[in-house]
Amino acid sequence: MYQKLPKKFYLNKNVVEIAKKLVGKILVTELNGLITAGKIVETEAYCGRDDKACHASKEKRTARTEMMYAAGGCAYVYLCYGIHHLFNVVTNSEGMADAVLIRALEPLEGIDIMKERRNFPKSKLSSGPGTLSQALGIQTKMNGMDLTKKPLWIGKNINNEAFEILSDKRIGVDYAGEDSLKPWRFIMAGNKFVSKGIN
Repeated sequence: MYQKLPKKFYLNKNVVEIAKKLVGKILVTELNGLITAGKIVETEAYCGRDDKACHASKEKRTARTEMMYAAGGCAYVYLCYGIHHLFNVVTNSEGMADAVLIRALEPLEGIDIMKERRNFPKSKLSSGPGTLSQALGIQTKMNGMDLTKKPLWIGKNINNEAFEILSDKRIGVDYAGEDSLKPWRFIMAGNKFVSKGIN
């Protein structure tokens, strides 16, 4: 079920390329015997070097950003505004601090569980980085988890569906100046579960 992506997938040195390749993959949690899964339909790439929108650029190496400097293939989960747990995929080799923010999912499995966690209809279950974490039960205590093992992993989509990937500037990073304009947000074209369409 949802064959896990191998470690080498995450060690790619090009975080933008990985952000594109993650679109269409399946994010899965198995918590207390309950499985929830969603197809990744929106991502954002962040580079630990020369990217003012990246936490590693703003904060350098701090207690919060330490996990970004790990070797690719682990989770970087942080609290935003003291409320939202945001899930990121650490990429590249140790010390590079690259990561991909997962921004939206199309619910696939465990939808009733997601509804219970979110108390929202299916269309609003996982269309945003904070909401998808709530729907899948992802919390900051999962920071550093190995994404090639249970209870939190990313799998291949066995359906091999064809789809177009569109790119746009990232959301909510206007403070990064010119770097805010980098077209490093990727969405599955025509998918109604993306958090925001292309401008």
